[in-house]
Amino acid sequence: MKNRKTIVVLAVAVVVLMLTAACKGNGKKQQEQPPVDTTLVLVTQISRCSRLYTAEMQVHKIVTHDDVLRLNGRIIGEDHRWELPFSKRKIAIPMNATMKAYIDFGRFTEQNVHRMGRKIIITLPDPRVALTSTKIDQHEIQQQVSFFRSNFSDEEMTSFERQGREAIIANVPQTGIIDLARENAARILIPLIEQMGYHEEDITISYRKDFDADDWHRIVERNDER
Repeated sequence: MKNRKTIVVLAVAVVVLMLTAACKGNGKKQQEQPPVDTTLVLVTQISRCSRLYTAEMQVHKIVTHDDVLRLNGRIIGEDHRWELPFSKRKIAIPMNATMKAYIDFGRFTEQNVHRMGRKIIITLPDPRVALTSTKIDQHEIQQQVSFFRSNFSDEEMTSFERQGREAIIANVPQTGIIDLARENAARILIPLIEQMGYHEEDITISYRKDFDADDWHRIVERNDER
């Protein structure tokens, strides 16, 4: 019985050390004490991780725009629009963006841990996605401007860049970054839980729900650092 208690204490100590090394800002070291509730120890350490980034994707997008000047008029009571010659403009703007998915363990509590004998179920908080950076490849911008038209203005270029970011954000559900974030989170947590004496087949990493269209507006952060 004494040997078994020693093994549990050592296993919990390993988990604490590994989580402490992975998370920044954990404060002063705690004095070693025999844990009464291993679930509480696990929750306490995990909740100190503010953000665990588990997935990153690089996205390349080309934003295109074209316009032409038209003359509007009425002939015999009917509206007409005529395209003016030599008035076309086209532009293609290549953009590179970085998306990162993370899990905020600051909201991780005992409600996220369910133990049933030798089995344990961890329900992770909802992942979030941040568009951390976008950059236009200025050297690869292509423009075709007719003789009677002016070049695209800085204001127009800024508007096109904003449209490009919005298009990237709208396409997040199709990138698979959330599934990747969840899989990587499981790969990180399962070995840690095994250190507490659980077998891999007894560990389940679950999620609160699958996301619908309304959820995506909530979990995707639109602010980026350029």
